[in-house]
Amino acid sequence: MLHLLKDHNKKGQQAEVIALDFLQKKGLIQLQSNFACKCGEIDLIMIDNEFLVFIEVRYRKRTHYGHPLETINYAKQKKIINTVQYFLMKHPEYKHFPCRIDAIAINSQPQTGQEQIQWVKNAIQA
Repeated sequence: MLHLLKDHNKKGQQAEVIALDFLQKKGLIQLQSNFACKCGEIDLIMIDNEFLVFIEVRYRKRTHYGHPLETINYAKQKKIINTVQYFLMKHPEYKHFPCRIDAIAINSQPQTGQEQIQWVKNAIQA
């Protein structure tokens, strides 16, 4: 249960594990996790049928200060797009794939001990 973890980085890592498990159950295939460069970081890179999918995972313990997706502001979107472009430049073997940038929002439900997961396809348009 994410809401019981104290360390911010551990919560982020655990949220990525939850998102990965969720997406794999939906049929996506993991290519890479935590691709980082000077432009930024992509949490998950996966294959969804014919699409190469770059996924931003956002976690919030509580939503009364805002939904996790609201934390993907314009500056964060630009960093993600630049990182996707860098990845594609470094990995030309994926140039034939159409690309998509999705977001996974996770927020804790302390009363049930469960996490609520929302998957938004094409969350960021390049």
